[in-house]
Amino acid sequence: MKNLHLTFAAALLIAGSFFAPSAQAQAPLKIGFTSVEYVLSQMPESKQIESDLKAYGTQLEAQIKSKQTEYQTKLEAYQKGQSTMTPVIKADKEKELTTLGQSIQEFGQSAQQSMQQKQQTLLRPVLDKIQKTIDAVADENGYTYVLNSDSGSNPVLLHGPKDGDVSDVILKKMGITPTANAPAPSTQAPRAPSTGVPTAPSKTKTKSK
Repeated sequence: MKNLHLTFAAALLIAGSFFAPSAQAQAPLKIGFTSVEYVLSQMPESKQIESDLKAYGTQLEAQIKSKQTEYQTKLEAYQKGQSTMTPVIKADKEKELTTLGQSIQEFGQSAQQSMQQKQQTLLRPVLDKIQKTIDAVADENGYTYVLNSDSGSNPVLLHGPKDGDVSDVILKKMGITPTANAPAPSTQAPRAPSTGVPTAPSKTKTKSK
């Protein structure tokens, strides 16, 4: 019975903490939102990032095309001369083509990762700048939370009042005058060039005499 009284008293105490006036009144909750993609698209750094990524992608594409040309040249030479090759030379050429084809495929995968790393490296300073500005705007205007309204598979904000959008306030804080219909850069990493390696000749078994 004593334990029952203690449990009931504890329940009353917890309930009272919800309904009793707080000794220290909390500030009212104020929530704002912004589109990081929109803010990024308005920044002068955005065009430079896109230009740098395009140039980097062009370099990777040139390397892949060079490897593909080498492969195609050796493949055509093999196809023209295979009828006169000895079994040993033929097997050696087939092995060389297979190894070169695998090398191109591996380079293509590495190029995709390299593009992602390059994008992250270029975006990191700009995103840090945006975050610091968001923090400053939130402190100056009394926002408890600032959400991201960018669309995606799991958007953070589904609905909000227009006056809660602090995107232009953030831009003005950075000294940028917002312009209408600015193209927002893609948040997806640019795709590396396709490898497109032709099918290597299948190895033919030679009968031993």
